[in-house]
Amino acid sequence: METVIYLIRHGESQGNKEGRFRGRTDFPLTENGMRQARELCGELKEIELAAVYSSPLRRALDTAKVVAEPHGLEPVVEEGFNNISLGEWEGKPKDEIREKYPDLWRLWITTPEKLEIPGGESLKKVMERSVKALERIVERHSGQTVAIVTHRAVLKPLLAGVLGIAEPYFWKLHMDTAFYSILGHREGRGYTLSLLNQTRHLREFIKEVF
Repeated sequence: METVIYLIRHGESQGNKEGRFRGRTDFPLTENGMRQARELCGELKEIELAAVYSSPLRRALDTAKVVAEPHGLEPVVEEGFNNISLGEWEGKPKDEIREKYPDLWRLWITTPEKLEIPGGESLKKVMERSVKALERIVERHSGQTVAIVTHRAVLKPLLAGVLGIAEPYFWKLHMDTAFYSILGHREGRGYTLSLLNQTRHLREFIKEVF
């Protein structure tokens, strides 16, 4: 009996559009981000979802509400899927960070798994809390299909953690806004990734390189 998990990144936010580090800064969805959420909803409306879980940040929660609505569901907020805390980088333009923190920027674009941002959270910590949250959900919904709406910097360490992808993994996994991936879980076998970064339903999205 397989448990199926749709892993979803939120729609485009103002922070994405402006090229900023987002972290826990609560950027709203842009008009295009809301359109992406509706397009994602159309793609998944025939899937029988038992529950929709979300990061508490509104760009994820607003995306989750759109996805959940045709299923008669309300998103369940799960703190384990909150975005990475970026400390001093929160909400700052990426160009500004590149100039102000050249050594840390170099780590960000090469091996962010080793990065320690002043006042921020490590990817290792994000991996630990997101994997624990996923394990709780899989136990709760054994044999069912659920959706999780969260952030790029959560989904990458989460997948690396459950699939056993060694460091450096972050830039080996590409994830666009409002994409979905499909992860399965079977008792005794563990997790299997059957689809990554599906974007066929989207008319427009920003392809972020960093």
